[in-house]
Amino acid sequence: MISLKRVYEPAGGRDGKRFLVERLWPRGMKKEALRMDGWLRDVAPSAELRKWFGHRPERWKEFQRRYRTELDANPAAWQPILEAARRGRVTLLFSSRDAEHNNAVVLAEYLKLKLG
Repeated sequence: MISLKRVYEPAGGRDGKRFLVERLWPRGMKKEALRMDGWLRDVAPSAELRKWFGHRPERWKEFQRRYRTELDANPAAWQPILEAARRGRVTLLFSSRDAEHNNAVVLAEYLKLKLG
């Protein structure tokens, strides 16, 4: 099972393995304060794609397409999450205020398809 959670929410006992899936460290978050099992920077969208999207909902559909293309080209980046999800619960951590339009949403959907 793959779930999503903002990094600013407290860790829960049902989170399972927790992976930060952002290229940049979350603003205002101390590294020692974030309970996680890994920071997978390379699974995040490229800097160019992230800047182009700019969290603009009108670009959401195209962002999803472009990000999936990046994920297709870099399976080594998301493979550790997929392997962990096959063994148990996984929580993808993101920092965006918009819980519906961010890379973690796309990544979770992408990985759920890979899980079958």
